[in-house]
Amino acid sequence: MGENKQVLIGENLFDMSGGEPALIVTHCKSCGDYFFPKTFTCHNPECKEKDVEDTLLSRRGVIENYSIMNYPPPPPFVAKDPYEPIVCAAVKFPEGIVIIGMMENMTADQVKIGMEVEVTVGTLYTNKNGEDIIAWKFKAV
Repeated sequence: MGENKQVLIGENLFDMSGGEPALIVTHCKSCGDYFFPKTFTCHNPECKEKDVEDTLLSRRGVIENYSIMNYPPPPPFVAKDPYEPIVCAAVKFPEGIVIIGMMENMTADQVKIGMEVEVTVGTLYTNKNGEDIIAWKFKAV
């Protein structure tokens, strides 16, 4: 991460209190489902109790699928010039939830379905004010 001021992409998405980043999710104690980003209720239409709690997700998961973003995302994302394709992965965690995020420092030929990854944080982009926008990402284990 650079020397720019760092700004989180959003509040309450990840927790750094254990020294390593962990995603904050909502767990429904009634039906067992997990939701990210965290929410105030269970979104499972078959769940009747909707007894939820915020919890930290396991730090490691497995890539279920991935895609290459060959074109820059729309604003407010600020892409490097020249644009370099970004690898995004759908990661399944032991809790059963799948979360999509960018891969940190990996090219498409390095990513494999079934690869174990862990949550990290890094600069998503630098905005027009020169601030590094920080988000969750995944890195190979």
